[in-house]
Amino acid sequence: MGLELLSAISGVLIVLQSRINGELSTQMGDSLGAAFVSFATGLVLISLVAVFRRNIRIGFSDIFKAVLAKKFPAWRIAAGMLGAIFVATSTYVVPLVGIALFTVASLAGQTAISLWVDHVGLIGSGKTIITLRRVVAALITVVAVVISVWDRLSMSVFSIYGIALAIVAGCLVGIQRALNGQINSYSNQSFSTSFLNFISGTTFLIVLLIFRLIFTDHSIINLTTGPWWIYLGGSIGVIYIAFTALIVQNLGVFEFTLFSVGGMLIGALLLDIFIPTPGTVISPYIIVGILLTYLGVVANGKSRFTH
Repeated sequence: MGLELLSAISGVLIVLQSRINGELSTQMGDSLGAAFVSFATGLVLISLVAVFRRNIRIGFSDIFKAVLAKKFPAWRIAAGMLGAIFVATSTYVVPLVGIALFTVASLAGQTAISLWVDHVGLIGSGKTIITLRRVVAALITVVAVVISVWDRLSMSVFSIYGIALAIVAGCLVGIQRALNGQINSYSNQSFSTSFLNFISGTTFLIVLLIFRLIFTDHSIINLTTGPWWIYLGGSIGVIYIAFTALIVQNLGVFEFTLFSVGGMLIGALLLDIFIPTPGTVISPYIIVGILLTYLGVVANGKSRFTH
């Protein structure tokens, strides 16, 4: 149960990072700028760690040695860009459809694509057949997420365009996880994989900010003062990416998704109890959603990679 527990903890980290980055975005008044600050601070942290950890530097070098040896395509080392695209997409879509509908649509995309990436063996450690049990588990998980945000869906604006973008963004995250699992099989150091992700993700966001500066009158970035913890989102992301790369390499993307969704809902509930935002009301829907996610885990059973 070690990897399963780590998957759930990763889900809690996602929620905590989202809360922190959300506050940073509010303070800055710039969602894209906040995404860049989060990635950049994460990159600074993992770069400093790499200076003092030779194993991280060796693992990072081994990734490029594998590319040069044509063990896997070079484009896959840009997996971090997919995470940056997700962040950039969320900053655009959330104002269109609301956080509740975005959460449902993006997690539906993540869950569906995780079945496919395991089936085609994108992780590189084997393939998992799409069975009826796995499909049922996926449907239960999506229903669980819908129920957990049911009381907030009425505040959402229905937009087919926005929902489609959220689903695509969720699919990209699922593919990113699979690619990170494959990269990790060559680096053998999950923090080396995280280091690579933050380099490519930060680079992509810099390009977006430059394009925004060129084509709009928006300044490239507006830093702000605020409580120290609003700058911790990137650091949490470093740990989350490292956890994810290690877990999916051994557990598969689909099982990771099932357990991490449960962790996300538990994390959301804990934040609402202990660090509530103004106007927060703890709803029984989220408790039902948590129970249903683990029903999905039971329905899935234990998967096995085939070769």
